[in-house]
Amino acid sequence: MRFIEVGGFGAPEVLTLREGPDPVPEAGQVAVEVSVADVIFLETAIRRGEAAQWFDVRPPYVPGGGAVGTVSAVGAGVDPSWVGRRVATTAARGSYAERALVPADQLAAVPDGLDARTAAALVHDGVTARSIVTAVPPEPGQWVLVTAAAGAMGLLLVRMAREAGARVVGAARGERKLELLRARGIEAVVDYSEPGWTERVREATGGRDPEVVYDGAGGSIGRAAFAITASGGRFSAHGAPSGGFAGIGPEEADERGVTLYSLADLHQDGESGTRSIEEVLSAAAAGRIVPVIGRTFPLERASEAHTALEERTIVGKALLEVSR
Repeated sequence: MRFIEVGGFGAPEVLTLREGPDPVPEAGQVAVEVSVADVIFLETAIRRGEAAQWFDVRPPYVPGGGAVGTVSAVGAGVDPSWVGRRVATTAARGSYAERALVPADQLAAVPDGLDARTAAALVHDGVTARSIVTAVPPEPGQWVLVTAAAGAMGLLLVRMAREAGARVVGAARGERKLELLRARGIEAVVDYSEPGWTERVREATGGRDPEVVYDGAGGSIGRAAFAITASGGRFSAHGAPSGGFAGIGPEEADERGVTLYSLADLHQDGESGTRSIEEVLSAAAAGRIVPVIGRTFPLERASEAHTALEERTIVGKALLEVSR
């Protein structure tokens, strides 16, 4: 089979196409023939060697965890009826590959009629966005600020907040991304690469600070967004592509009367995570959740996918087309 290997931490060029034997499922596992693999920004940080405090990953390794494909074989103790079924998972052992091993208890069935690209675009971002909105629900009439709003998850959060009746300001970088947000019909967009962007948020809201902030950018952008979060408001710090999470301490939030939420508040174990994937995919099959897929790349161009993510040139979701 073909797969992508990271032979050593570094730039996107360390993502190298290799060939090797098909992995064989052990007890409790299945083998999935991968159709589409999810590409998330976290994988770029792991590849650079900047996520050691969270993930014990050492080269050489095959990147990826999110995938959609078809079960081709099962290990001992696994129901053989899985063979031939289309599945989605975030627990693939290296999904940048034509075949990946997955624990059988972390398989979600893909609904009939839902295409593989849409399913793969939602296995991580759809579940996380849904979890964020569930943990930090916007209320009708509230102002919601979404940073990194033109990213895959940001666009989902914009849509979910609007459907809840909230008024949304989308913050992103560059006119191309702002145009996409305007097409979503939100109340206002701002470019956070320009000085004074938080003042333009306040201008858009008529002087009100946003009651809810979904921060997918992190770093200095996240801290600036926190500074204009309304007293008594809620702040979800779930993104770090700007160079780390916003880094706001509990005492600082308490002084402002702001309730903080982090990815730890969204954690789900294997069973609940799988159930969430199934629920999100069912909603997508019914047309209630629609991801924006920016670009797809063939497996051998995984390095280009990582480069595009790091250079912020993708609007929406990036995916790897793995099947030939």
